[in-house]
Amino acid sequence: MQVGIDSFAAFDDAGLSLNPSERLRRLVEQIEYADKIGLDVFGIGEHHRREFLDSAPTVILAAAAARTKRIRLTSAVTVLSAADPVRVFQEFATLDLLSQGRAEMVVGRGSSIEAFPLFGFKLEDYDSLFSEKLDLLLKIRDNNEHVYWSGKYRPRLNGQGIYPRPLQNPLPIWIGVGGTPESFVRAGLLGLPLMIAIIGGETHRFRPLIDLYRQAGMQAGYSAAQLKVGVHSLGYVAESTQEAVGDFYPGYARTMTDIGKERGWPKMTRESFDAQRGPQGALLVGNPDDVAEKIIRHSKALGSISRITFMMNPASLPHEKLMQATKLIGTRIAPALREVGEPQVKVL
Repeated sequence: MQVGIDSFAAFDDAGLSLNPSERLRRLVEQIEYADKIGLDVFGIGEHHRREFLDSAPTVILAAAAARTKRIRLTSAVTVLSAADPVRVFQEFATLDLLSQGRAEMVVGRGSSIEAFPLFGFKLEDYDSLFSEKLDLLLKIRDNNEHVYWSGKYRPRLNGQGIYPRPLQNPLPIWIGVGGTPESFVRAGLLGLPLMIAIIGGETHRFRPLIDLYRQAGMQAGYSAAQLKVGVHSLGYVAESTQEAVGDFYPGYARTMTDIGKERGWPKMTRESFDAQRGPQGALLVGNPDDVAEKIIRHSKALGSISRITFMMNPASLPHEKLMQATKLIGTRIAPALREVGEPQVKVL
């Protein structure tokens, strides 16, 4: 199982007092350290709002590429619905060349909607935009240099060359999903690896959706090995569970309550937080041994996962805490998960 970290390049403190330049410098330092201690992947999200600095994720990843050697560098996720697939491909192909073949992208429709009005798209076209642009992105990736294509939302392509070409062939493209069955089926039919954002609830409840993905993929002729599943989870580790909870909960509760005001969620309570930390809950917060054991249980419950990434930003943690957690994930959790290996995939 691959183990990594995702970041939205959020400010370290809730007051947004940290200098943005310093925050980005520290983020690249964290990625460099993750590479040094042997983590498999680091992802940068995409948002277009004041509290995040990740509106141009490929720029951050390119800075990290120059200071790393092994770690894979990915988006988490690219909001493809509001982007130009030609430009997205060019940016990640360039990142792939800079990193000597370590670039990936996770593409999705995005759970935050600010990109749609910012770039002149209608929210009611949410799904059709993504479907059309994913089709074009895959054609650019798979059909060599010259693409003939026409659609509704972008000018047609009449065989123009699209450059540069990446070092990897094919450039890895994952589909990022939430909880919509149609999204799981679409990824399966295309034979693309799946990255699931499980940020709440009980993780095992995603099993029927994952089975839909695998069934669709196998019926389309793809092998079980091609139908990889990754999970993006909110989480944080410290030397003791007490320390992890004490560090994580205050900022997490504040962030989730604020997001809840926008999305109609109830206020985050300590009772709800503790339930999410329980054996079936989605949060990966605790000491390294307990968190590793929980990930193994989740993998079995979901029929095998190939990748797990930790998202620590909601807790508004200082840089020192993020670095310490990165160390524990890389030196304690990742080795424990690699020793276990992946269970055999079974579709219910």
